Amino acid sequence: MQGRGALGVVLLAAAFALALAGAPAARADGRCGTHPWCDTSLSPDARADLLLHVLTRDERIALLGGDDLTGVSGTGHTGTSFGVSRLGLPAVYFTDGPQGVRSGKATLLPSPLALAATFSPSLASAAGTVVGNEARHKGNDVVFAPTVNIMRTPLGGRTFEAYGEDPFLTTRMAVGWIEGAQGQGVIADVKHFAANQQEGSGGIPPLTGLSGSRFLVDVRVDERTLRETELPAFEAAVEEAHVGTVMCAYNRVNGAYACESDKLIHQILERDWGFQGFVLADYGAAHNPVASLRGGLDFEPWPAVAYGSLAVNVALAAGQATMAQVDEHVRRVLRTLFAYGFFDRGAYTDDEQFDRTAHATVARTIETSAITLMQNRGGLLPLDATKLHSLAVIGKPAAANPSRGGSAAVTPTAVTTPLAGIAQRAGAGVQVRYDPGSSLAAAANAARGADAALVFVTDGGGEGSDKACLHLTCDGSQPDHDALIQAVAAANPHTIVVLETGPVLTPWRDRVPAILEAWDPGQEGGAALARVLFGDADPGGRLPVTFPASVGDTLTAGADPQAYPGGLSVAYKEGVLVGYRWYDAKGIAPAFAFGSGLSYTKFHYSRLHVRRVRGGGVLARVGVDVRNTGRRPGSEVVQLYLGLPQPSPSIVQPPRQLRGMHRIELRPRHRIRLSFPIDARSLSYWDVASHSWRRAPGCYQVMVGHSSRDIRVAGAVAVAGAQCRGAVARIP
Repeated sequence: MQGRGALGVVLLAAAFALALAGAPAARADGRCGTHPWCDTSLSPDARADLLLHVLTRDERIALLGGDDLTGVSGTGHTGTSFGVSRLGLPAVYFTDGPQGVRSGKATLLPSPLALAATFSPSLASAAGTVVGNEARHKGNDVVFAPTVNIMRTPLGGRTFEAYGEDPFLTTRMAVGWIEGAQGQGVIADVKHFAANQQEGSGGIPPLTGLSGSRFLVDVRVDERTLRETELPAFEAAVEEAHVGTVMCAYNRVNGAYACESDKLIHQILERDWGFQGFVLADYGAAHNPVASLRGGLDFEPWPAVAYGSLAVNVALAAGQATMAQVDEHVRRVLRTLFAYGFFDRGAYTDDEQFDRTAHATVARTIETSAITLMQNRGGLLPLDATKLHSLAVIGKPAAANPSRGGSAAVTPTAVTTPLAGIAQRAGAGVQVRYDPGSSLAAAANAARGADAALVFVTDGGGEGSDKACLHLTCDGSQPDHDALIQAVAAANPHTIVVLETGPVLTPWRDRVPAILEAWDPGQEGGAALARVLFGDADPGGRLPVTFPASVGDTLTAGADPQAYPGGLSVAYKEGVLVGYRWYDAKGIAPAFAFGSGLSYTKFHYSRLHVRRVRGGGVLARVGVDVRNTGRRPGSEVVQLYLGLPQPSPSIVQPPRQLRGMHRIELRPRHRIRLSFPIDARSLSYWDVASHSWRRAPGCYQVMVGHSSRDIRVAGAVAVAGAQCRGAVARIP
């Protein structure tokens, strides 16, 4: 949910979306021609059946797989299906896109984890609009994004590519992103379905190690955990955002490869959620043509191995597969293309005439709203340029724009580094001296005597490889980034640490006054960071992940090898206690809590009220007042958490679960009344016995606050006749 008070962010994001969409494009005549299946008065299913009927056997089989083996190094597209020229079936072009379009030069947006830190579905929509617009202008029809896998382990290599550890936050961001991208006329591809929470040691089998490799690991997860933590974002992508395609993952889930899983694809995705698009495989995730045809895989983009013509024909000749199965998968692909207008519009040509200035503005706004002020003792920030004489900027990331590679390997259209942004904003009267941090002694010397020292550090991990540890530096290389921070802090008491990381350990946090998390900041990161550092903008981000205080805080950081990394199998022993839910249930104090982040002003919460709603899908509404009590305008993310009762001793419930959020901007001394809807799903748990969502009678805790560990107002709601002392509302 988006706060009515977030006028600056919401209206700006909406303006971006409108500007990027522009006037309706003058579409060329559709490419379909005068064939019977080109009749737009027919349903997509009818049109697909007509086209399927005239395809030869070999043509149908060929449409199961992609045709271009060169990928981005050749055509510039991540994948291509060449179509059938004799029938006017055009080629379909695919591209990567979680952080920007991976073909040619494109706008490098802040990472999806940074986007999640904004807690703003409107900004997610703006990001999707940028990617969809650029994908279209680069001639692509399908964009492989968004990634919605829940962060289960803080060591996960692709943590940066998704939206953090909470299912509700991930769901709302994913829906916004998909709606923005598909609003540009491309088809989004939500991924990786499902339970792709770790990369392992990386590499290509058999070279990769066996410790939890994404290519080999069998995820052992119970039904309730899967339904409540990993699947909600996929479900909403299908039912709310109407995503056109779903990418199945490398790993196995409860014994079956995800791309061969009847349970995941046929039963959950298609039967339970009514998905009518098509399922495509991650690159190299298809293994066996027979199991894939039976399990629900519709398309293998690259390379067509399991769905290569030879493999499929062998399976057919052996009687292990049928042409009816082939036809069903091809029909789903064709139906999706008809449903999303692929045949009825002109081809998207590779003209690259997108609005680079407008897109850069979106990237800068997202990063400004994502930067999270984790610590600010003594009010060191914001910096006042009129009172500064010198600044020390230390660390190689300050002078670079690092990429984690893989599907996020975007070549930016332009880059403003943190060093450049800080120097420009500080002005000619402030000496800005830079040291790469290669030597602890040199870094300390550069910091000594400066009015403030800013240390920039990153962590490891990326597609194909999890992090080896939770520290900033894991491989023994020098200088160690933790040691670098401590050396600079010892030389300058006014040290500001700027993290470009996911969740890491911060053993030096008591020795530095200020910590900022800038995530992977994108091409406009330097300009955005300068605005926040000097107080031109309030630090708008809130943590979408928990920062642990020690390695042993969570069993998914290696404390229990069976829980992570596993070997050929990994056991999801934590159940539904993912992320902050684990810390809350176990009484473990994190270093920095989920949802936390400081503003340059203060906010006061009051007047919690819950009222029952009769009729419609909303059961109740939670109201709360929020007031900016400071002297500066500021941003706040107001968070609604619910605590559900335990239906039985064996059904564990987290102490609190995020169920609503409002991102607001308030001027000094101004107040806003916010309202959060509560629907049936918000009050429900997955009942394994009935295989359905159930609402248990009992007392439900309603909590509104600044973070998962900073609840400002709370009350109880009685549900289904329960007797709750001091209940603020009753819901039948």
